[in-house]
Amino acid sequence: MQEVSVGRLCAEIDASTAAIAGLIGEAGLASPVPTCPDWTLRELAVHVGRGHRWAAEIVGTRSAEFIPFRSVPDGKFPAESGERGAWLRAGAARLIDAVQAAGGDLVWTFGGQRPASFWARRMAHETAVHRADAEFAAGREPELLAPDLAADAIDEWLGFMSAEMTDGASDPRADALPAGRALHLHATDDALAGAGEWTLRHEPSGITLSRSHGKGDAALRGPAARLLLVLVRRLPPDDPAVEVIGDAAVLARWLERTPF
Repeated sequence: MQEVSVGRLCAEIDASTAAIAGLIGEAGLASPVPTCPDWTLRELAVHVGRGHRWAAEIVGTRSAEFIPFRSVPDGKFPAESGERGAWLRAGAARLIDAVQAAGGDLVWTFGGQRPASFWARRMAHETAVHRADAEFAAGREPELLAPDLAADAIDEWLGFMSAEMTDGASDPRADALPAGRALHLHATDDALAGAGEWTLRHEPSGITLSRSHGKGDAALRGPAARLLLVLVRRLPPDDPAVEVIGDAAVLARWLERTPF
């Protein structure tokens, strides 16, 4: 797949955060988030704003170790309604500035030290999904990502769920995809020129991910932006824009056991 530039990822962080800031003012903090049943828009806004500040602290300090959330400065959500949007946008700006200043410097990530650009990619896609959450809470259809950004988000999410965790945790995908089974994902957007395909297999050695066409016990096909929302359980697999082929139980198990 073609790599998405850091500048574009940062622009997506900024745009999605601005959209969330507008939606909390429009729908109200008490609005329930149907795609995150335990949250209202207040909890969603706090999660996004603190997440940006946490990632910015890791990148800005070039930390080689995990930084506890509660040690990150300016994490309190404003009591005044007029300050909440600015607080959200300031967290996004802090993260963007930190990533751009860090360049290729190595920092802590979930899978060991990696270039600071990891956090631009992780938080761009994280924030885009939470923007969709906020849109659902406001009673709107989600604004869909461009095909290449959505495909990159799918690729990042599938790769993020790996066994390379610093705490020694087991690969969560091993339980989600039974041994010997395979799941194929196919983004059908013309703009991707055939680049949006992934095949997950549970081999004797573990879960493998290939970015190519392959035959699976189940396959999920459709526009990349809709596939992404199905994969992160924001849309159901029977969404009319996507198609499930083969053993639907394989896909259902995957979705049930890979929460975003």
